[in-house]
Amino acid sequence: MADTDLIQLYSGRILALAADIPHVGRLAQADGTAKRRSPLCGSTVTVDVAMDHGRVIGFAQDVKACALGQAAAAVLGGAVIGRNRAELEAARDGLRAMLKEGGPVPGAPFDGFDVLLPARDYKNRHASIMLALEAAVDAVVSAESA
Repeated sequence: MADTDLIQLYSGRILALAADIPHVGRLAQADGTAKRRSPLCGSTVTVDVAMDHGRVIGFAQDVKACALGQAAAAVLGGAVIGRNRAELEAARDGLRAMLKEGGPVPGAPFDGFDVLLPARDYKNRHASIMLALEAAVDAVVSAESA
């Protein structure tokens, strides 16, 4: 990876998001919890959710990931409250398609994932970027199964 590619990939906006992740920590009373790990880089994200009538009303995330994974967690954290399982699954699937298939940026309120468009060309970063959304969906599924 050339120096200019790294500069583009780790833009100021990505680094700002990574430094200010919403809802960091754990919930004392979670309805569902999930942990995801990227075997390639070792990044992990643990998500707790509190649910009411199928919607996320409480959210916390413990993020141990690279700046790209942290930026993705920040975008998720800014949009997750009030969302239901279908919306989170659509965001997850949209982000995956954006990264792997050249698809469009997920729709609002998840359109902040546009910051990760430069990561399309770096397949080894995709798993870390997907962790927070995958864990969020898993946590909601866990809550619904309880």
